[in-house]
Amino acid sequence: MKKNGYLLTSLLLSAILSIGFLCGCGNTASEEGNETANADANANATEAVAEEPTTAVSEDGVTLSNDSSDFVLVTDVVPDAIFEIRYYSTYNFVGDRIDGYEEPLAFMTKEAAEALKEVSDDVKEDGYRLKIYDAYRPQEAVTNFVEWAKDEDDTRMKEYFYPELDKDVLFPQGYIAEHSGHSRGSTVDLTLFDMETEKEVDMGGTFDYFGEESHPDYKGITEEQYNNRMILREAMTEHGFKPLPEEWWHFTLENEPYPDTYFTFPVNSEALN
Repeated sequence: MKKNGYLLTSLLLSAILSIGFLCGCGNTASEEGNETANADANANATEAVAEEPTTAVSEDGVTLSNDSSDFVLVTDVVPDAIFEIRYYSTYNFVGDRIDGYEEPLAFMTKEAAEALKEVSDDVKEDGYRLKIYDAYRPQEAVTNFVEWAKDEDDTRMKEYFYPELDKDVLFPQGYIAEHSGHSRGSTVDLTLFDMETEKEVDMGGTFDYFGEESHPDYKGITEEQYNNRMILREAMTEHGFKPLPEEWWHFTLENEPYPDTYFTFPVNSEALN
């Protein structure tokens, strides 16, 4: 009987200890689960704060914003356009992929993209498509241009884009500036693509060439080349875009929604809200 009593007592003690151990483990697991949940919540809160749109004023008094909520992917609005995003490649006046161009995409404000869709529909009826080189340009890309222009020893692309100019005149003559209208989101650089010849229309000069021959009214080109420039110019102006006197390819929506705000978010597929 004593042996049986001792055995029963031992079994009871073992059972009690096991229950206590399981309860302790349950509490620990619960606490660890709570800590993990709290950590996830804090991380999500931190991420939400990081993605919150912000506006700031630069040292030179320009309003900067990372709010992409009014921007769209141009391909979604203008599906007939052809894209060759030059600043994502190294074939540009710098010779490098430009800061802020993380993917070969084109963004614009909704208003500008919708106006561009009207242009696309019109020129398509005449056998053309729009070919887009650049649209929204983040401020860090413009800063990249500025830093490049200050380095007068870097002339890798001179023979292609500015053979007649020295780099020390790029600031004084306005080819490079601290801020660009592209960063406001309603400017586009583009040309026409002829669907019959399956080639770009001959505009008598290349995109981003620094020189007088890029002026839309330059007379040192053929009549056909000049007329081609005017076809593009008229199509754009008919739908609310204004041209730039120095560049035949450059147009800005006249009633742009953000005339005084320069945006900073990068060009990538995650940038748009």
